Amino acid sequence: MAFGDEPLRVARPSFADRRVTAGRLALAAVALLVGGAFAGLALEAAMRGAGAAGAFDAYLARIARFTLWQALLSALLSVVPAIFLARALARHPIFPGRAFILRLFAVPLALPAIVAALGVLALYGRAGFFAPLFSALAGGTWPGIYGLSGILVAHVFFNLPLATRLFLNALESVPADQWRLAAQLGMGAGASFRFLEWPAMRAALPGVAGLVFMLCVTSFTIVLLLGGGPRATTLEVAIYQALRFDFDPARALALTLVQVVLAGAVVFGLTRLGATLTGDANLPVAPRRFVWHGPVETALNAALIGLSLLFVAGPMAATVLAGLGADLARLAAESAVHRALLTSLLFAGLSALLCLLLSLALVAARRALELRRGALPAGLLEQATDSGAALVLIVPPLVIGAGWFILLRHLGDVFAFAPLMVVTVNAVMAMPFAMRAIRPAYDAASARHERLCLSLGIAGLNRLRLVDWPALRRPAATALAFAMALSLGDLGVIALFGSDRVQTLPYLLLQRMGSYRTADAAGIALFLGLLCLALMFVADRLGKETR
Repeated sequence: MAFGDEPLRVARPSFADRRVTAGRLALAAVALLVGGAFAGLALEAAMRGAGAAGAFDAYLARIARFTLWQALLSALLSVVPAIFLARALARHPIFPGRAFILRLFAVPLALPAIVAALGVLALYGRAGFFAPLFSALAGGTWPGIYGLSGILVAHVFFNLPLATRLFLNALESVPADQWRLAAQLGMGAGASFRFLEWPAMRAALPGVAGLVFMLCVTSFTIVLLLGGGPRATTLEVAIYQALRFDFDPARALALTLVQVVLAGAVVFGLTRLGATLTGDANLPVAPRRFVWHGPVETALNAALIGLSLLFVAGPMAATVLAGLGADLARLAAESAVHRALLTSLLFAGLSALLCLLLSLALVAARRALELRRGALPAGLLEQATDSGAALVLIVPPLVIGAGWFILLRHLGDVFAFAPLMVVTVNAVMAMPFAMRAIRPAYDAASARHERLCLSLGIAGLNRLRLVDWPALRRPAATALAFAMALSLGDLGVIALFGSDRVQTLPYLLLQRMGSYRTADAAGIALFLGLLCLALMFVADRLGKETR
């Protein structure tokens, strides 16, 4: 028997070895997916080295600058207002509708980007609900919101609620006795901000700003739909255009290399700042505390919360109204919609299942390695099983898809590989979130039952069925629902590999938009949004029950 930090002496080492072996296989699968993409890029570089070198021109430099510029502006416009909005919500922990506002702020996290982009267009576009007002103010015809302005509005719609929830999480972590002391001393708004609120938010600021910046650097769907032309194109959109429209692998290779370097630099900076790549936006229960605030501050906070509520709710309401204006009965009866829906559900289900299996294998392997080493420092394999899945965020889905697109075209019809690529890439991209849901429950179950299982010789499938699965059932369901929602709304890989033979709902929606069938696109967006929201609601409910 082990005492203290002494490593656990496993009576049946074969079980621990099987868990480690499963983790090795999961890591190998992730490495194969990412490494295969880089192999395709390397092969293309060897074959077209001169062409790829020539692609590093002024056009590429301009696209890289715009990618960073729009991400910087999006981060500033999202994070700075979020500081004051989170403070307003924290200083009013109890008022009618507060819980509804926080739930509404969670909705953009669940909406597919293509649905949100359509909501922004339905609200601010050339034929949007606000077009007559903007035309009157501009003294002419409203040209729409395409370009940098549209990208910024959509990014702020997504990231303002996320940043607000993260800052509010930091404020709610301030000890209650500090709030009581501030109330006893009669601290006003300025003193409370200086001594209590700003220190808590300042500690979270680098991570929040870095996370939002990373999300905007790797944004694809928003820029594809709202960019409006070459002047507002990011690296990922340029990669897509180079492969699907120009079929210029050399330029796609150069763009991909620059994108990987930029994303890697941002992720490295995030880790140096101690930020988390997955951005946990779960909120603790707001403590009941007394906060001094006068009528002027109350009015200003109410106005800020109200304006933010209108900004976030506007595109959602526009999406619903535009979708209801479509011929939903005809769309629901279309065979193309049926095929796309079934394809999306099949791909999402397979992707979620693969994500769960890989995540569980890594979590179990990490725990087995942790028990084996005892008080010794974590080895390279344990570190890989712990954080290896998060490193795939350095390489966005479209970049992986581009590498495999270049590689597979040497093997045959590249579009025939669409199901395999969509399922595997979406599964791996959801793994960091799935592992976050599964790991606490698995580690807790292992801490309770590890010695008992060893003494009774319970291992393998018997242990999973009798011991681990009862504790993992709800976290696993949460991970499955979340992974399905992410896969359903993804447009990255299917935008490269999609065709008339293989279509998902986002790809069909993109096609209808490209053929100017905006009413049909709005109806499909409503179907897709409701389906993803339902899955995220299930994931959220199950996640709350496990905490």
